[in-house]
Amino acid sequence: MTAPAKTTEFHATPRVEKGTIEPNPINLSEDAVHALVPELDAHLASLFVMFHQYQKHHWLVEGPSFMEIHEQLEAYYDEVHEDLDAIAERMTALGGIPTSAPMEQAMLAYISHEPEGIFSMRDMLKRDRFYEGLIAERLRATITVAQQHEDYGTSHLLEEVLEHCEERAHHLDHYLGEDTLYKE
Repeated sequence: MTAPAKTTEFHATPRVEKGTIEPNPINLSEDAVHALVPELDAHLASLFVMFHQYQKHHWLVEGPSFMEIHEQLEAYYDEVHEDLDAIAERMTALGGIPTSAPMEQAMLAYISHEPEGIFSMRDMLKRDRFYEGLIAERLRATITVAQQHEDYGTSHLLEEVLEHCEERAHHLDHYLGEDTLYKE
């Protein structure tokens, strides 16, 4: 299937170029901001990947636990969206410009989009759990950097995002357990 040709009818020059870090109103050092903004942008991009992945899995879930998992995945993508929005807002407070174009986000993310197609529910949830673990590792590293730069606001925010991430991974692990009430 060929995608329709895209047209761009509106041309404008950005007021501030991507990659620019503006002075911040919270008086964080330039070193802190330059260390944290790229990390936050990578988290933002990766959480967008998770958002889309959870949404895809929400659409495609099947099986005897359909409704429970369908609703849980919706709660996950809602929570991930709230977290990524908070990270983008924090980036702007630090003087950064969040990456917003989906193709650029996909390149910046440290996790990959799942290939198109329908996979087994177990494989989809395994991928979700695996990615949540990777995100948790990276969040912990960035929290350490934020604390080293005395950016306790970013540290606190990322600790909350980390708690959400770890809780989703923990719950996914339970969904993937081998024990079942269903008779084979």
